Amino acid sequence: MLVSQKTHPLQTLPGWQCHVRQSPTNSGRHRLWPVRQHALRDRGQAPERDARRVAHRPLAGEGRPDVAIDGTERRRQRPTDATQHKAHDRGKKTTPTDKHIVLVNDPTSTVIALGPTVVGKTHDKKAADEAQIAYPVHATLDKDTGFQGYEPAGVLSRQPKKNRKARH
Repeated sequence: MLVSQKTHPLQTLPGWQCHVRQSPTNSGRHRLWPVRQHALRDRGQAPERDARRVAHRPLAGEGRPDVAIDGTERRRQRPTDATQHKAHDRGKKTTPTDKHIVLVNDPTSTVIALGPTVVGKTHDKKAADEAQIAYPVHATLDKDTGFQGYEPAGVLSRQPKKNRKARH
């Protein structure tokens, strides 16, 4: 279940590993998905879906309040409707995607928040601004260049710099 969620293989792969045909694999996956979600929620391990409540989550406060932010994209089927196609089109020959902003607690490597689904062509900084994320007090935020200029109040942010020697 977890492997198929992370890597999205064809349904024949988990079925082959468990010596089951494809159709029982599919129906089993759909039956187990809510069980997994309830188990994570009951243990307090489910990621927060409302970014304004992240600061008060126990997952965010475990260890030091060090948080990493990143935009993750996942492939989606190309829309057939012209207006939807235009909304997802980047103007380049790329696969259409959907994007989520993900917050991870650095010391525990736990996903503490998963932002709303936005169109993949949306810039990471703009998606983070729209999510209105509330960070823990005195948190340190690790970010990549997609969040250039994203400086939330009350948070110390760290962004890697390019090595000038490596450019030559």
